[in-house]
Amino acid sequence: MKKITDETYFKALNLSLKNYKRAIPCLLIDLNRLDTNINTLKATLPTAINFRLVVKSLPSYNLIDYILKKTNTHKLMVFHQPFLTDLTSKLNEKHDVLIGKPMPIKTAEYYYNNLPKNSTGFNPYQQIQWLVDSEQRIQEYVDLAKKLNQKLHLNIEIDVGLHRGGFMTLNALRNALSIMTLDSQYIEFSGLMGYDPHVVKLPYIIRSKEKALQLANTFYQECKDLIKKEFSSLWSSTLTFNGAGSPTLNLHTSNNSPLNDISVGSCLVKPTSFNIPSLKKYQPACYIATPVLKKFKGTTLPALEKFKNLLSLINSKNKISFFIYGGYWKADYCYPFNIKENGLFGASTNQTMINTTKKSILEIDDFVFLQPQQSEFVFLQFGELLPIRKNSIQQPWQLLKNN
Repeated sequence: MKKITDETYFKALNLSLKNYKRAIPCLLIDLNRLDTNINTLKATLPTAINFRLVVKSLPSYNLIDYILKKTNTHKLMVFHQPFLTDLTSKLNEKHDVLIGKPMPIKTAEYYYNNLPKNSTGFNPYQQIQWLVDSEQRIQEYVDLAKKLNQKLHLNIEIDVGLHRGGFMTLNALRNALSIMTLDSQYIEFSGLMGYDPHVVKLPYIIRSKEKALQLANTFYQECKDLIKKEFSSLWSSTLTFNGAGSPTLNLHTSNNSPLNDISVGSCLVKPTSFNIPSLKKYQPACYIATPVLKKFKGTTLPALEKFKNLLSLINSKNKISFFIYGGYWKADYCYPFNIKENGLFGASTNQTMINTTKKSILEIDDFVFLQPQQSEFVFLQFGELLPIRKNSIQQPWQLLKNN
């Protein structure tokens, strides 16, 4: 029954796109499915935990603004300086930005030296939490704050088991916090960030999900306790204790979680790399659609012309060949159901050969659909996003500036 439903869905999309004003590869956002995913998220998160939207996974201000309004939040996580600069001219005094990875100090200084001239009320000194992962980087931000004669907010990255950086021990964290207390005129401690995707990705034979989560949460809580007991001057009820992400957000829905702030992005559009058990309630809401340019009977390959019929006998899917507009995306073909990329001809960013059987209903100017494997990279390969609601194409959404 599911395949029949999907076929009806894609046929309707195909018709809408064929009636659209132009036919080029495009990135579709299904607003009905997005709304369903947003409601799933809202029903999952406890009221004690804030939702923070991950910008890199949804790099369009229109898309970001749509989700922020639907979720009633003003919190963002940003991983890219050009995105931060673009957002600075769009956000207001309510927004809170946490940088998702430690930025080179030159990048932070460049950002402040090139602030957009048009202001919408966003204060780039008070409303950004810069992530720091070492004593050296803390000192670099202290020096930058002095140079700018502004107080900067710093969030400390802790290693809760991923081992991709951050403070690994309580003693290391203690030393970092000591530095911050010495320069409180220029630095304000804003909280902790501990990313834990390894919890659901580790093979069970190495460590169970339950044990990995326990270890991660225990260390996170110990870090919080250290701040409250030994650095009471830095403690505040407004501190950000961020963590999780789409793969592990469902593991932080109980009162046992040390987090008060969870970052989520990809699950709301659910590319194929997020087809994991913990996100089974979420629906795919993004697709690449690209038109068919050419159609041929059989598969004819350079220098192998005389083997055309043999190729069809070896594999029935070689009986019909098509060339599509573009290709080589980080994506998986999803409709029509029985198509495949021709491995011998090879992928192409210009015209990709795909094959199928005689039963195919695909014709020239029809659209082929793919599901992105990830959103953060694939979205940026398109000039804009095309939101759709009940198969009706809406006004295009622009992507964030990437330079």
